[in-house]
Amino acid sequence: MIIKKFTAKTEEEAVALAKKELGNGIVIMNVKQVKPGGLLGFLRAKQTEVTVALEEERESLRRTVKETGEQEKASSILQNSGNNIEKKLDSLQTLLESQLKAERETAPVSANASERNKETVQTSEQEEHSSPEQEKFIRLLYNTLIDNEVDERYANQLMEDLEKAKKPNLPFDFILASIYQKMILKFGKSDGIVPSGEGAKTVLFIGPTGVGKTTTIAKLAGRYSVEEKKRIALVTADTYRIAAAEQLRTYADILEVPFRVIYSAEEFEQALQDFKDFDYIFVDTAGHSHKNDAQLSDIEQLIHTMGDKPAYQCFLVLSATTKYRDLIKITEKYKSITDYQMIFTKLDETATLGNLYNLKLFSEKEIAYVTYGQNVPDDIELFDPQKTVKQLLGGRN
Repeated sequence: MIIKKFTAKTEEEAVALAKKELGNGIVIMNVKQVKPGGLLGFLRAKQTEVTVALEEERESLRRTVKETGEQEKASSILQNSGNNIEKKLDSLQTLLESQLKAERETAPVSANASERNKETVQTSEQEEHSSPEQEKFIRLLYNTLIDNEVDERYANQLMEDLEKAKKPNLPFDFILASIYQKMILKFGKSDGIVPSGEGAKTVLFIGPTGVGKTTTIAKLAGRYSVEEKKRIALVTADTYRIAAAEQLRTYADILEVPFRVIYSAEEFEQALQDFKDFDYIFVDTAGHSHKNDAQLSDIEQLIHTMGDKPAYQCFLVLSATTKYRDLIKITEKYKSITDYQMIFTKLDETATLGNLYNLKLFSEKEIAYVTYGQNVPDDIELFDPQKTVKQLLGGRN
């Protein structure tokens, strides 16, 4: 990755200089006002300094883009993630450098001659590619990812990418910026629930028992009904648990929106017809074990009821506290039923977010929302890849 600074009177002029030298593929990392240098610098107007980055391995970006039109999306993700990256990564660099310093201070004061000779030989062999300090820094990055429960396979892939781009005496902030951008690009970004071009948009929520589907629906319904003034209807097909239906009915009463319980595909079709003039129809489904094929087939039948109805979206609700092995099985089962985006709940109940990265790469499905508490309609937000990557690399919450 190439990182350079350009200074001009305005941000637009500085960016133009950067594009002239590096091309249109640059990522704006930071913009700030600087005072001109020199003896009489204080007499001159401030200038704008723009820090930009250019990913040298353009082929790696092209390999992540699967369809025409996604190139602009990937570029947008890089652009947004690059803003103020120096500030975002500052605490991470300080943290990792302090660990390096502590490691040096606690190392043995002396070593025998043979050990010193061995270290000298190893160092000379490494100097062509990287310094020992750089190796320690990259190893600390790897360990941080593993501590945050990023799967070893995906952590190793990131390290292999770093190895290809590694150069002698590469500054730590270059390394951090590179892995930061790569992880954000791999995460991608979802637009969440999008309106239907015509008619009501049906939004179905599926997933295992106990992950918080009903509460998540209430949060989103509250946002769209109260804040965006949209016409919302709530429908539940969860007839296995009376408490779940009553909970959603209570939320519907509070929001003053229509509510209906359905027991069959025919009743679902009638509900879609009755609420066709609304903006959104939120559909709660029964929580099932991914091992119960009979119950999963009920969900599949409900989804197939949509047929050629107006556009709909399906969200698989998962708990961030679930074991990675179980999450794999769950996503595989539901993938056989329908296409979906993911919602991760209970982020406030876990100290590590590696499962979000693991599931994104394993399932190749977008993460739309995350929730982090029981407050309705608060404690939910669109998934922010920048925030999550910062935490996975050891930054503060």
